Amino acid sequence: MTESPENFADHPDGTKTSPQAADAHSEQVPDVLSVLLRAVRLRGEELFCCAAKPPFAILFDHPGGTLHIVAQGEIELVLDDSSPTRVYQRGDVFLLPAGRPHTIRHGEGVIPRPLAPTDERHEVITYGEGTRWLAGTFSFDDSRAAGLLHGLPPLIELRGAGDQSLLWLDVSAQMLMKEKIEPTQGSAEMISRILGLLFIHVLRTWAVGPDAAPGWLPGAMDPVVGGAITAIHANPGHEWSIERLADMANLSRSAFAERFSRRVGQPPAAYVSQVRLADAANRLLDTNDSVGAIATKVGYDSEAAFSRAFSKRYGTPPARWRRQAVATALGT
Repeated sequence: MTESPENFADHPDGTKTSPQAADAHSEQVPDVLSVLLRAVRLRGEELFCCAAKPPFAILFDHPGGTLHIVAQGEIELVLDDSSPTRVYQRGDVFLLPAGRPHTIRHGEGVIPRPLAPTDERHEVITYGEGTRWLAGTFSFDDSRAAGLLHGLPPLIELRGAGDQSLLWLDVSAQMLMKEKIEPTQGSAEMISRILGLLFIHVLRTWAVGPDAAPGWLPGAMDPVVGGAITAIHANPGHEWSIERLADMANLSRSAFAERFSRRVGQPPAAYVSQVRLADAANRLLDTNDSVGAIATKVGYDSEAAFSRAFSKRYGTPPARWRRQAVATALGT
């Protein structure tokens, strides 16, 4: 499909969706973050109430995301690359959303060891001396996570979040500690849901802060271009044009394109294509529709054009990608 700055796509059947219909549709759907979180099936998994006296070194190698909240003392984050060691203190919160291996340590000369739920040498629930922090892990549906994780940095930091009157963090941390220390019926589900809420809170707080890198979430939370981004996600197959999106933001074409690119990190046309392909991937997983039918529904005028774009984005043609995703889900 050929895209131009004026018109990002034409419907293959020649019909046109009115701007009013597109707006009405966008008003009936949840916000972008909610849609993506629901699609990836975010689940909080393990909670570790960690307390240790230095020196120590604990390896986290979870395939999903990991959240750390420093409650007492000081810890160091060592990533699995050449990134410099980062130091966090009481009140700091940091999130690794995409399952990046990392080590939490205090002091040097200690060989990192994995932290397991039954390892009492590290999972010591105490309020005594030493370092104390909460570590929570998350899992996603891997086949759907690309849309959520795309554009998020590998490390999200909220320095001093616990000391900035963020009531949600303090209350959530206390509830997590209580469910971990005094487990009862439903505690596992409580921990899972609270961890999920913390994941969302951290993302939203970061996205509106001064350190947010360009991406879909800072763009979605932008008061000017956020409505256009929500509309794109609500109806990816609509024949979005730069004029229509600029009108929704009450900006000129050039002003809209500049602000959109600055907040999202890519031009509107490229973002529309990305959302269409993510929607196509979900349809490949959720329906038995043919590749051609899915191409039509997400706004491509030919199956060949769709297959080329999908292969470029996901590394394999849509039919093969569907087979592989299904096989992975079935464990075969």
